[in-house]
Amino acid sequence: MAITERNHLQHIKSTHNVDVIKNGLVDIPMLQLLDAQGNLLSQELELWDKKTALRIFESMHYIRILDERMVSAQRQGRLSFYLACTGEEASVIASTAALADVDMVMTQYREQGVLAYRGYRTEQFMNQLLSNALDPNKGRQMPIHYGDKALNFMTVSSPLGTQIPQAAGYAYGQKIAGELAITMCYFGEGAASEGDFHAGLNMASVLHCPVIFFCRNNGYAISTPAHEQFAGDGIASRGIGYGVNTIRVDGNDPLAVYLATQKARKIALTDHCPVLIEAMTYRLAAHSTSDDPSSYRAKSEEQDWELKDPILRMQRHLEQQGWFDQASIEQYCATQKSDILNALKKAEIQPKTNISEIVTDVYQEIPAHLARQRDELIAHIQRHPEHYRSTNMSDKE
Repeated sequence: MAITERNHLQHIKSTHNVDVIKNGLVDIPMLQLLDAQGNLLSQELELWDKKTALRIFESMHYIRILDERMVSAQRQGRLSFYLACTGEEASVIASTAALADVDMVMTQYREQGVLAYRGYRTEQFMNQLLSNALDPNKGRQMPIHYGDKALNFMTVSSPLGTQIPQAAGYAYGQKIAGELAITMCYFGEGAASEGDFHAGLNMASVLHCPVIFFCRNNGYAISTPAHEQFAGDGIASRGIGYGVNTIRVDGNDPLAVYLATQKARKIALTDHCPVLIEAMTYRLAAHSTSDDPSSYRAKSEEQDWELKDPILRMQRHLEQQGWFDQASIEQYCATQKSDILNALKKAEIQPKTNISEIVTDVYQEIPAHLARQRDELIAHIQRHPEHYRSTNMSDKE
């Protein structure tokens, strides 16, 4: 079979001038369909249906309540660590609504809204957060490192940005297998400073992988503001540099996020290629319960963004559509608050995972050196039980 020669220079035009391409030459617009008051900015839109819009709205409220309760639980010493999604609910949940259930989702650590929208139950959240015996990860993961095979949600891992090249590879596998599905990969703009971001985008572009790279540009990588992270035009310009279809969207506009993700999914699935979405949003909460944002940003800045709260914008839009029911949403929120607190109490009294399982599920057969270390640990616990009151030990150990 003859090999077709390709000239990688054939599309490049020549010039006799010393042309310097200046920073900022490409001005990437931001898609916005709802203003801060929930008004439609274009009447030529194919809107979502009422059922989808209300499901997104309720999921946004659920995550806001869950975050508030879990941050409070951490402050009370009932939980070791937590990361809130406050202010970014529209970016996460409205984009999830535009996916198909068969699509694989890989996240960073602030996307619990994906699971909530897909049907993850409150008790499942609590069991993982408290690392009890009902936690499918058997207590081996940090809190908020969720994973659920049934919901096509890849388990969260601690290293920053590793999910980006993994998403490219998984999507490539989906294409090779002929699946009618894509991979959705979430990360923050801080993770886009990792080498994995560049490797993942380049891989996806060259191999034509059906993946959406969804960047939540919330303005801060922990305490580092965006302008100290990069000098270019945000993250969207990088997609163009790698030959990736790119969309920039108002991340606090749920309708814009929903329609942009719908469009991106269609492109990824039909054309077998990656799409980068940069959602311009804001982290209203602290980076985590280990962070104090007052040390690096002004309260006035937070207050300005509170006026753009995505939940309020969504409510105003629903009111204008005639879809908002005040009594119904108040009842929904009251029920969720009660359910979350009850689930937390139940999860707290569950036993911990049996210590003998600390090295299971790693190898088909436990290697001798790991079995020896496990036995030494169990013996140490038996000799010093006063230091391990919460350890679940069976009578046989």
